[in-house]
This record gives sequence, C-alpha cells and structure tokens, in this order.
Amino acid sequence: MITHRDILVGVFAASTAAGLVAWADAPAKPIMHSSIFNWSDLKAETTEYGARREVFDGRTATVNQLACHITTLNPGQAPHAAHRHPEEELLVVKEGTLQVMQNGVTNQAGPGSIIFQASNEPHGLRNTGSTPVTYYVFKFVPYGLSTNRSQ
Repeated sequence: MITHRDILVGVFAASTAAGLVAWADAPAKPIMHSSIFNWSDLKAETTEYGARREVFDGRTATVNQLACHITTLNPGQAPHAAHRHPEEELLVVKEGTLQVMQNGVTNQAGPGSIIFQASNEPHGLRNTGSTPVTYYVFKFVPYGLSTNRSQ
C-alpha cells in the first residue's frame, strides 16, 4: 500500500531530478576567443557616480569568468562601499588619481598605476581629486570558485 510518506518522497525526488536536469541543460556562456575591443565601440552608461562601459564577460579555456569593465568616477565619488569578494581583480588607471584602500591602508594611484585586489581582502576606491578618474577593471573567477559576495 502506498502511504502519504511514499508520495511525498516521490514528489521530492522527482522535483529534485527535474531541477538538476534543468540546471545541467542551462546553456553555459561560450568560450571567449581572441578579440579586440575598441574604445569607440564601448557604450558609456551613466551611473550615479559617473559612467561605466561594459567590455566583456565570459568564460575562457582557463577561467570560468573573465570580465572587464571601465569605470569613470566623478570628483568625490566612489563606485560602492569598501567590500571584499572571493574573485581577484586587476585595475589599471587610465587617467586621474584614485584613493585606494586595501586592508585598512590608503594609498594613491595615478595614470598608468596597476592595482591588484586579492581574494577576500577588504578594498575600496574613491576619487578625491578635482577631475574625473577612469580605470579598467579585470575580474578573474577560476573554475570551482564560488562567488557569493560578502561585505
């Protein structure tokens, strides 16, 4: 005789299996290939702090996510509060000067500076100058890394 418990277990198992099949069938982002991204082709989206240009966001043969965007900060602005995250970032300052906080230490980074944000270390940025600051952000997420954000 089939009990209510048997029915409940069967429904749970079927639901779980259907969810796993849907997840497995979800299309993965295609692998990125060698490309050129021209500044003139990048659309600037106005933000509350300045502007942002999305360059790319995809998988490669060696990382699950390789993303790049370009931020322009107006004087006195920060893109967001200081935070931390599991992925690593590399920033390249194009123009202007950034105030950079990393692990409680504050420094300045001017044109041509390269900033490395290590995994799970607190960091934050602010334009303390009188002219806009533009910088490139490269994010690297290796296969197997969970990117659940923590503040």
